Amino acid sequence: MKVVNQAIPKVDSKALVTGKPVYTDDIAPKDCLVVKVLRSPHAHALIKNIKTDTAMKVPGIECILTYEDCPDRRFTMAGQTYPEPSPYDRLILDKRVRFVGDAVAVIAGENEAAVLKAMKLIKVEYEVLEPLLDFRKAKDNEILVHPEDNWESLCPVGADNKRNLCASGVEGEGDVDKVLSECEYVIEETYHTKANQQAMMETFRTYTYMDAYGRLNIVSSTQVTFHVRRILATALDIPKSKVRVIKPRIGGGFGAKQTVVAEVYPALVTMKTGKAAKIIYTREESMIASSPRHEMELKVRLGADKDGIIKAIDVYTLSNTGAFGEHGPTTVGLSGHKSIPLYGRLEAFKFAYDVVYTNVMSAGAYRGYGATQGIFAVESAVNELAAKMGVDPVALREKNMVREGQIMPAYYGETAASCGLDRCMARAKEMMNWDEKYPVRDMGNGKVRSVGVAMAMQGSGISAVDTGAVEIKVNDDGFYSLLIGASDMGTGCDTILAQMAADCLDCSMDNIVVSGVDTDVSPYDCGSYASSTTYITGMAVVKTCELLKEKIMAKGAEYMDCPKEEVEFDGTKVFHLSSGKEITLKDIGNNVMCNNEEILSASAAHSSPVSPPPFMVGMAEVEVDKETGKVELLDYAAVVDCGTVINPALARIQTEGGLAQGIGMALYEDVVYDSAGRNFSNSFMQYKIPSRMDVGTIRVEFESSYEPTGPFGAKSIGEIVINTPAPAIAHAVARATGVQVRELPITAEKVYWGMNK
Repeated sequence: MKVVNQAIPKVDSKALVTGKPVYTDDIAPKDCLVVKVLRSPHAHALIKNIKTDTAMKVPGIECILTYEDCPDRRFTMAGQTYPEPSPYDRLILDKRVRFVGDAVAVIAGENEAAVLKAMKLIKVEYEVLEPLLDFRKAKDNEILVHPEDNWESLCPVGADNKRNLCASGVEGEGDVDKVLSECEYVIEETYHTKANQQAMMETFRTYTYMDAYGRLNIVSSTQVTFHVRRILATALDIPKSKVRVIKPRIGGGFGAKQTVVAEVYPALVTMKTGKAAKIIYTREESMIASSPRHEMELKVRLGADKDGIIKAIDVYTLSNTGAFGEHGPTTVGLSGHKSIPLYGRLEAFKFAYDVVYTNVMSAGAYRGYGATQGIFAVESAVNELAAKMGVDPVALREKNMVREGQIMPAYYGETAASCGLDRCMARAKEMMNWDEKYPVRDMGNGKVRSVGVAMAMQGSGISAVDTGAVEIKVNDDGFYSLLIGASDMGTGCDTILAQMAADCLDCSMDNIVVSGVDTDVSPYDCGSYASSTTYITGMAVVKTCELLKEKIMAKGAEYMDCPKEEVEFDGTKVFHLSSGKEITLKDIGNNVMCNNEEILSASAAHSSPVSPPPFMVGMAEVEVDKETGKVELLDYAAVVDCGTVINPALARIQTEGGLAQGIGMALYEDVVYDSAGRNFSNSFMQYKIPSRMDVGTIRVEFESSYEPTGPFGAKSIGEIVINTPAPAIAHAVARATGVQVRELPITAEKVYWGMNK
């Protein structure tokens, strides 16, 4: 490997650091219509009447659209492969509003001032209904969030809108109750994770226009370019052939932009007016009407024998999807499938779940996608088990963790073909100096220090579902164009895929031009989610390069008039082994521009029947003030097994960023509602994300394994990195204070009152 496994700078780095206009709002026409959404002040209500006549008289207002102006066609905003598991439960604008912040009307005008003025003049008469705000009471409640008859679930996920169920299911192996009854030690506890905001720097934003051929063009900051085309065609009730979607640079997504939060509103305006339109969400809108992490309550039972072998795990997850079902049926699965399989000596497991509708902002995709919640619960329970047994939690895990070659029944029966979890644990223990710091140290100044540990696993794409494709063509002078459909959202996938292509084609990175996503010209890719791009689309690159090399050699042999079986390609030229004849790639590229009947390009797609998990161990050191309960994170050591590391610099940044988000979830972040369903966490003054000063020292190392089904032996890294901080920090706090916090975030108040019970 000459380019893979090297810390190559991102291909777009110069444009980004020099402030080039690359983001959606930078490239939107300055004279396009400004679009904003009037939002509901009620958590649950029916719109009885909307008066827009006065608002329409504001100079510069182009149109005001209500539910009467929209197709009566239900759809889902979840960017997932068809047929979508998420229910078709939305209209663009609905007569029934289901949370504070739900869309009531769309206003478009020549400038923002006019639109804001008109918005204040719209008069809406509501029939206020009782909201359903407690997700623990939602199932089979007499208040229905979705009573409509044209609600539809396309997949058999146990959904029933007349029971407020977005999804429901149970699975397992063995007799959990029997095995637990025979265990020497049993833990049975309930853990609660709150909704969290992705808090990406660039808010939701889209601009739309009609082209000369009467097609709707969408330029959007999205992770799921091809899914946007399908979703908008469904919502607007127009053929997919009439929709084109283009993705510019994305200023962060973390899963938020796997949901089509904003695109439909300017698209509707453009369809109605024929004019270009754009919507730029404010930070407040991105906090109150977006797609945060699902709130979940998880009940965990697990048991071990007298020798410390964990024999059974039982997880029940109650997930709050909010007002709509985006990603509800799929996130919940990861809470069990990515936590239970970490333990490889189980005799039985059970995983059951309910996903319920409530009258709060609908949840969506956020990095970790349900695994984060499940791992917090299961890893916390294992740490509580270790405390009950009086054993070192690291030693307990070393005895029970899944190892390479083991079948994982709770992970769809897959085999851990590449697993360095044991090596991750050994290295993290060494980095943290665990044996000296565990269990607790009194600092003599009213403060105590301790350390905590957690393991995690994720996946690499969705097995037998996710598909990625690329096309590579040879141009004149022999440089390559790499066309991809995967959305680089700051992760660097444009760079990583080019690195793979450069190694496969034995050329420099400078010889490869990467094109962003355009549904009219890019090969299909499901999008950047489920940790799929490096693993799935990377294999598509490898396959495409092999096909292209064969074509290059065949064309070179044709020009040299020799058998193609007798030539080789070294990245710069094709040469005949016996005669010594050769022709450069530059000459081949130029020759195919004249008197040629075959395009010198190749494309390939890839989908995998398995989703090999990356693994990780995280260890946290905290200091707790016994007088106030304040928790300070001092040190975090993380060791990741993501197979072959394609780009060490980008992998390290991915890990550090994910850990910072996990630390925020553990200690600071909380979406808070009042008794009427109003979201108080509507700015960064109220919703606290950690700064660099709040995350302590973060240290990252990689423990390589080789995944035989991945490109160059690689697995994913995007999501695994967020999953260990919450349980590791909770464990460290528990060892320091004796207070096991089971509801995130871990605040000083919770620790203080726990110590003073």
